[in-house]
Amino acid sequence: MAGLYFEQFEIGQVFKHDIRRTVTETDNLLMSTLTHNPAQIHIDHEYCKGTEFGKPLMNSSFTLGLMVGISVGDTTLGTTVGNLGWDEVRFPKPLFAGDTIHVESKVLEKRESKSRPDQGIVIFEHKAFNQRDELVAICKRTALMYKVPKQA
Repeated sequence: MAGLYFEQFEIGQVFKHDIRRTVTETDNLLMSTLTHNPAQIHIDHEYCKGTEFGKPLMNSSFTLGLMVGISVGDTTLGTTVGNLGWDEVRFPKPLFAGDTIHVESKVLEKRESKSRPDQGIVIFEHKAFNQRDELVAICKRTALMYKVPKQA
C-alpha cells in the first residue's frame, strides 16, 4: 500500500481504512510512560474507580497518533515531505483498553505550494470510531506532499 501524490488527491475524497486495531492497557501504559505523562486518569486503576469513567482512559496522544498512523498507508506513505500541523483535535467520547478502532479520512483542501513547485499541501480530516461506531477522535492534518515525479 503506497501513499498518493498531491495530484492524485481530490477534494471530498474519502478513505475507509482497512486496518482496525484493538487498543490495550499495555499501549496506554507505554505511551503514558514514554511521554512522561503520570496522569492518574491513564495509569492508576484505583484512582479511576472513583471517576465518572470507572477505569483508565487511553492516553489522548496515543489515540491521535494511532488514528493518523492507520491512515498513512492509504494516503501519505512514501509521498509526504512531512506534517505541517494538526488542528482542531477533539476527543468527543472516551477510548478504553479493549476498544477496537477504525478510521476514515477525507480530503478537505489541497493547494499548490507557493515556495516549492514540486510539492503541494493537502488538508485531511481524520476520524476514529470505536466498535460501536461512536466517534472517539477527530482532527485536521495538514501534510506537505510530493507531486508525481517528472520523467527524466
